[in-house]
Amino acid sequence: MTTRLSGRVNAAPAELLHEEILRPQFEYEVANLLPWYLVIEKVLLVEYLRLGLIPAVDATAVRAVLDGTTAADLTAAPDVNMSDFAFALERHVEERLPTPVPAWHVDRSRNDLQSCAQLMFGRDQLGHVARDLLTLGRAAHRLAGETAELPMPGYTHLQAAQVITPGFYLAAVVEQALHTADRLLATYDSIDRCPLGAGAMSGQELDWDRDRMAALLGFRAPQPHALVAVASREWALEITAELSVLGVGISRFATDLMAWGSSQYAFIELPDSHAGISAAMPQKKNFPLLERIRGRSAHLSAFHVDVVLGQRGTPFANMVEVSKEASAHLLTALTTARGTLRLFTEVLAHLRFRPDGMRAACAAEHLGGFTLANRLTLLEGVPWRRAQVIAGQYVVATQGRPPADTSKEILAEVARAAGFPLSAPAAALAGAFEVDAGLWEKRSAGSANPDSVRDLLAAQAVRLDAAGEAWDSRQERVAGALASLDELLT
Repeated sequence: MTTRLSGRVNAAPAELLHEEILRPQFEYEVANLLPWYLVIEKVLLVEYLRLGLIPAVDATAVRAVLDGTTAADLTAAPDVNMSDFAFALERHVEERLPTPVPAWHVDRSRNDLQSCAQLMFGRDQLGHVARDLLTLGRAAHRLAGETAELPMPGYTHLQAAQVITPGFYLAAVVEQALHTADRLLATYDSIDRCPLGAGAMSGQELDWDRDRMAALLGFRAPQPHALVAVASREWALEITAELSVLGVGISRFATDLMAWGSSQYAFIELPDSHAGISAAMPQKKNFPLLERIRGRSAHLSAFHVDVVLGQRGTPFANMVEVSKEASAHLLTALTTARGTLRLFTEVLAHLRFRPDGMRAACAAEHLGGFTLANRLTLLEGVPWRRAQVIAGQYVVATQGRPPADTSKEILAEVARAAGFPLSAPAAALAGAFEVDAGLWEKRSAGSANPDSVRDLLAAQAVRLDAAGEAWDSRQERVAGALASLDELLT
């Protein structure tokens, strides 16, 4: 026999709706949102006590049932709860109370209840992503410190350009992680507004203390507008947008590592446990892990577009299309981001650079052309653009000989032909094309100079700690709020 939940709809959901829509949604909420629904119910119970609508003895009975509720207790049953999670939880509690509690659930809506549970889940998951991101940043920071003096070619336009080090490059990975961690924290703070108490869309009829409810759930404030609280899922857009931007950065770093691991470069090595083989070509050692990382990063942008398309063109009201369909892949986006970050961290934990090959690649290129042009201007007074031309002509004229095997005669001849006789061509060339000099020649803050890299890494270490503490404080606020909630109901 069907248990009536509505005077307007008299039939249980059709079997196809149950199997295709309602049961999967129900199981998702049981698996992921149940803890948040339970703490929300406790906060509402505290409010019923404050409003004098429920006696303490009844509140104690409701709290006892909530505390004992597990995922195994809740089943999608069309005839009993319309395969709806909120109805199922309500029925579960009512059936286990020694006596009915008439005012429990008075002046309530599923809309703000669901919105609040979803947001609490998203907020919590965002914190996990940030933790994994900072772990990646620390792994990159450690490896950067170990490789800050190993020369390697830096590339622009896919051409060898200047001498850098793995440490310099990896400090950029740390910088990206810190930047994203800051943006995720800003996102967390911007969405940290409690929907509870908004009702169906226009507020509630009882004098709910929304500030107190928000504080008890660890939010910094209530969402000030009732309609926004239940109509907007902008927080899902913002989270997936940040994950999409993060994925773009990860894909670019992975692309460089894939190139450096190729047989043409051979700058890096991963252990056999993190490598793959070719079934047909036994000489090959592949790094499919890097391909997986880059491939997964693409999903993060796709998931963001999925949320965008699920929300655009919908009315600004509580809509299942927005609250459930548009966020159907939100958890997948979050778990994909976390998995991608963990895989990238694993690569950095086992990555080894090949110093000899990197140095040889530097030595084979005229990477000191910029230094030579600078010196022609600073030592000889050659106008900068003309100095660039002379330096380029010198490189062309010395093709076929090692770059470090410089020729003051060729430089003097090239400069004289350009109308700039040099007083000391040897001084302009001294060390200009030596590999190590290419690193130490840099003077500006943030450069590849190993001392500059160490200064940057020292500052980044402080910022990594500060970022971790900032996320700790958010987590501690939520944990403290939930602990105080239990004390109120004791």
